[in-house]
Formats: sequence, C-alpha cells, structure tokens
Amino acid sequence: MKRAGWVALLGAVLLAVAYVFDAAVLFVPGVAFAAVGALTPLWIGVAARGTSVTRVLHADRVVEDQPVEATIKLRWGLFGSPGIELLDPLGREAMAFAPRISPLRSGRTTEARIVARFSRRGRRRFDPPCVAISDQLGIVRIVRRGSSGPEELLVLPRTERVRWPRPGEGERLHSAASNASIETLAATDVDGLRPYRPGTPASRISWPALARGAGLLERRLRTDRDGGPLVVLDVRCSGPAGDVDAAVRAAGSLTLELARRMGCDLLLPGDRRPIHLEADLVAWSAVHVRLALIEGGPDAPMPSLGARQRSGQIFYVAAEANRVPAVLARAEKHGVVLVVPSSADAPTRHFTGLEVSGCRGYLLGAPAGARPKERAA
Repeated sequence: MKRAGWVALLGAVLLAVAYVFDAAVLFVPGVAFAAVGALTPLWIGVAARGTSVTRVLHADRVVEDQPVEATIKLRWGLFGSPGIELLDPLGREAMAFAPRISPLRSGRTTEARIVARFSRRGRRRFDPPCVAISDQLGIVRIVRRGSSGPEELLVLPRTERVRWPRPGEGERLHSAASNASIETLAATDVDGLRPYRPGTPASRISWPALARGAGLLERRLRTDRDGGPLVVLDVRCSGPAGDVDAAVRAAGSLTLELARRMGCDLLLPGDRRPIHLEADLVAWSAVHVRLALIEGGPDAPMPSLGARQRSGQIFYVAAEANRVPAVLARAEKHGVVLVVPSSADAPTRHFTGLEVSGCRGYLLGAPAGARPKERAA
C-alpha cells in the first residue's frame, strides 16, 4: 500500500508542477500516476476479497525420505487477479499462477499438487497456506490466509535391512531362540496369550479361550521373553542430532528384523519393561510411532535395564559409545552387542560385522584373542 501512496503522490506533484509552470506536457503523466496510485489498491482489494485457498494433506504419517502429497485448491475472485502467488509451508518455494483478468475465466477453482519429502523423523505442524495477490508492477500486494486449519504430519524413522556378520546369521539366531524356548516349557509364570504356533505342547493351549470361541491360543510364559533377543535404545547424546537419528533407525531396523524371525523385545528410554513384538508385528505400528517421537540429548532418560538377567542376546543401541551402563557386565557371558553410529568412537575394537542404518555392532567383553565374527550375535 505504501508504494501506491508514493505513486499517487508523484502524480499529484506532477500535476502541481504542470499547473504552476504551465507545463501542459506534464498533465497527462500526472493524471496517469495519480490514477494508478488511487485505483490499483481498489482493484487488488476487490480481487483478493473473492480469492480463497485450501490444502488437503493426503496422509498423516510418512516414513523418512518417502514422498507425501498434498492438494491445493485455489478459487479465483469474480474479477480475476493480475498476479497471484501460492505460499505454502509444505513446499519450499512459492508457486506463481498465470494472471486471470477476463471475467469469463474468473470465479473458478484451480488445483495444484505438492510433493514433499522429509529427511528427519518427528512431528511436523504446517500452518494454512496463503495467497499473495499483486499487480504486475508490484505496487500493491495483499496476502490472504487460507481457510483450512493447521495440519500435522508424523515423520516415522525409516528401517533398513540388517547386514549380519555371516549369511544366514538371522536363521542361526532363530534356531538358538527355539532351543532356549524348549528348555523353559516347564515354566508356570503365565504372561498372557498369543496365537497358537505349530509344535506347541497341548499343556500350553488355552482351552477356555477355545471354548469361548476365541480360536486356538497358547499361553505365553514370562521365561519365553527372557530367552528371546532384547534391543535396548539409549538416546543420551551430547553430540550432533544425526547420531540420535541413526541410533533410532538402527534400533527400529533390528527390532523389525528380529521380530519377524522369532519375536523380539524392545526397551525404550524411560520404560521399565520392554515391549514385546511377535512375528505377526501387531504391535509394530505403535512402536514405530514411539520411535518417531523420541527426543535425544544429554538429559534424555536412560533405559531401565534392571537387575534381572536374560538368557537371550542383547543389542544395546546407543547414540554415544561412552554411555554404556555397567549393568551390562553381568550379561557379557550371553553376548552383548553394542551398536553405535559409525562416526562414534567405540570403546572396544571387537567389530562383529553387524551393520545397520549407519551403525556398527561391537562385541563387549570379548577376550583379546577371540575371533569376534564367530562369537557375534
């Protein structure tokens, strides 16, 4: 609006000079400048009054580096607009539309498609889009906010394939877990029900559940969880945020890989009990959301391992290598694999060959003459 005022003032000055000095040649540009400065704000204001914009986000969740689409609906005013720009926080750059001055083409809706990608996990909040209506000379510019409310998008951490020390290492872990579960069939500490697996003894089948019509279910024993692999996530870190993101991706990838093969436990920062995932991955969706919302840093809570020992493999995923708790020393005889970002300085040189999501696995407590690839999990 200030530019329009200056243009109108220039026209008034030219008219005054033409009147004082009797310079007829200045009357025409004076009238033109005065008219442009006075009528342009009126024209752009009328054009902006009938213009509206809305955005529809096609998803509320997306994995890192995967595309998410949104549709922008722009409705033009009755008198069109000489120039219009779309300002959407979801897109990186402003989007310009061709001017519409003819009334025959005005009052219609134009749709635009925006594709965005996000390289980091977390919750994103987007304000409504805006449109900037202006004349071709840039004298007047009016910004109108969209009528739709703010929208949120949850960016989930991506999971990648685990590179094991040897081909078939995952199958070997599956066999070891099956043998460990056979040794604990006599346990009586029931910890819920799960779908029946072929080969389960009849003594562990829940006959009352079958009578109620719930299908064939078996009792889950607490010792079954203690014998399976455990993934522990530690996001305490005083370094760059990229190390925390790498640790979260590695923990999610390991959990998903082990859960698909044999079932797996995941202990998140601040939790006192691990989350159990079966091979059907029913609980994975909720776990994936929690991984996306975890915040790391020097003041982040540490995972509560407790004093209870486990017979299964432990994968301790840490964003910083020097924050490994001393309680892991009691579990070294079962094999503890420390997984840290490749850029971090590991406290041990016993590289197991395990690599996942920019992190590498190191075997804790291995003697100097041991061959780590043979002892690796």
